[in-house]
Amino acid sequence: MKCEHCTRKECSKKTKTDDQENASVDVPSPAQENGEKGEFHKLADAKIFLSDCLACDSCVSAEEGIQVSQQNAKDFFQVLNLNKKCDTSKHKVLAVSVCPQSLPYFAAKFSLSVTDASRRLCGFLKSLGVHYVFDTTIAADFSILESQKEFVRRFRQHNEEEPTLPMLTSACPGWVRYAERVLGHPVTPHLCTAKSPQQIMGSLVKDYFARRQNLSPDKIFHVIVAPCYDKKLEALQEDVPTASRGSRGTDCVLTSGEIAQMMEQSDVSVRDAALDTLFGDVKEEELRRHDGAGSDGYLAHIFRHAAKELFNEDVGEVTYRALRNKDFQEVTLEKSGEVLLRFAAAYGFRNIQNVVLKLKKGKFPYHFVEVLACAGGCLNGRGQAQTADGRTDKALLQKMKGIYADIPVQLPEASTHVQELYQEWLDGTDSPRVQEALHTAYQGPGQPTDSRDIKW
Repeated sequence: MKCEHCTRKECSKKTKTDDQENASVDVPSPAQENGEKGEFHKLADAKIFLSDCLACDSCVSAEEGIQVSQQNAKDFFQVLNLNKKCDTSKHKVLAVSVCPQSLPYFAAKFSLSVTDASRRLCGFLKSLGVHYVFDTTIAADFSILESQKEFVRRFRQHNEEEPTLPMLTSACPGWVRYAERVLGHPVTPHLCTAKSPQQIMGSLVKDYFARRQNLSPDKIFHVIVAPCYDKKLEALQEDVPTASRGSRGTDCVLTSGEIAQMMEQSDVSVRDAALDTLFGDVKEEELRRHDGAGSDGYLAHIFRHAAKELFNEDVGEVTYRALRNKDFQEVTLEKSGEVLLRFAAAYGFRNIQNVVLKLKKGKFPYHFVEVLACAGGCLNGRGQAQTADGRTDKALLQKMKGIYADIPVQLPEASTHVQELYQEWLDGTDSPRVQEALHTAYQGPGQPTDSRDIKW
């Protein structure tokens, strides 16, 4: 369905601006058209940023726009207040899952260590009435592990008649929505089928955790704290196949900036608290991250895994080489003068344009590309580290990068909890339940009228 509030002509014009990464499109809500200002537009300062929301060509229907507008602090507090007022039989269990790229924002903003920031955030949420606060790193573990297996399989099956490469990452919802709703073939067959960390976290909370707690999935209200607004759009599609029919994995997404604003305006007495785990462990686990400068590091993890699995080569430190700009980097594995693997990271709309153009022309030399909508990666999501006029707070972002880099890196393969979950939750690493819970399929737009008039 075409979004009546965002025309292709507008978007094509915007992509021509010199400062694309900060270009924006005014998108009025139905409420605005009636002279009112909708909640989402108050929240996002009446702007949807083109670099953050690539859904600029028939990507967001009017109905979806309304649903996204409902994912705000008001919705969150409504559930909290109902829990305080209504009969206990109607209470919701509130679970909040925090993305690892959000924690450095809280640490930098409040001048805390990342551990203290996580404890302060957890304590604040629980003071409001949240029951559980989780870290989504374990969901990213699953997503990376499934992506690793899929890349190796694609590499071995690839041929000229049925090309399965390059494999393009599927963790960034802005990029995936753009690929599905605008680009279609020949791009969507190259998207990795592994679900994003947010989608997998939804299944973990609404299926695995719900069963551990003897709860119906609809009794849990699951909130994600994330760096960008695109996660709100992604939440609309997160059905949990193994839970009750029609249960959405994530009920509400709040950006880091929205939560920080709540913390600054709150006069609630807060006592620091440790993050919870899905397993009921009482001891606090050390915060950890994946091997990416500002993201979950799919490229580095998949590169090492592929080098070992396909060529029996052990790769230590992954060496990146900047090409067109600092947000388009290349990594290669070479032996005896031959390039065995050629990977790339493409962040931001300008670099995505170049990737898609070359892919369509059949002149794309890469086996794998980590694609992210935001220049600089997830740390630079538009839901955090922004100045009052909607630009990146460069000083704060620099602090965040340093904080994130100091968090210990752990390989997904090294997580004992993940290996236990494969057996206990999914009946093994290659069971039908793995495909159902951890993978998805993509729908292209077919050939809608004017579907290719974005100016590449």
